[in-house]
Amino acid sequence: QVHPVESGGGLVQAGDSLRLSCVASTLTFAQYHMGWFRQAPGKDREFVAAISSSGRRTWYKDSVKGRFTISRDNAKNTVYLHMTTLRPGDTATYYCALDLTGCSDLGCYVSDYWGQGTQVTVSS
Repeated sequence: QVHPVESGGGLVQAGDSLRLSCVASTLTFAQYHMGWFRQAPGKDREFVAAISSSGRRTWYKDSVKGRFTISRDNAKNTVYLHMTTLRPGDTATYYCALDLTGCSDLGCYVSDYWGQGTQVTVSS
């Protein structure tokens, strides 16, 4: 069973940038929609961004549009989340999801393959 592995989290100040990476060891990576979710303490896990298998289509949570960019490199089995202008409200554990389904105009919400998460903390 494949589980993605996230990296790149850390402690930053408001206004800073971070780039998260997620690697999935599967020969069929290029076939899957991929995405990022986050969970803050005491809150439910929420959708952040997704990218289609080809990379030609992306989806974003409204509050991160214009600040976060999702991208992928299928040759490296890697998906990225470039986060800019970070806010304290972005503080959460960020999870990568492999083989996203359940896509609508608003995003993609279903996956059976999750990483362990990487912590992002934004101080004010």
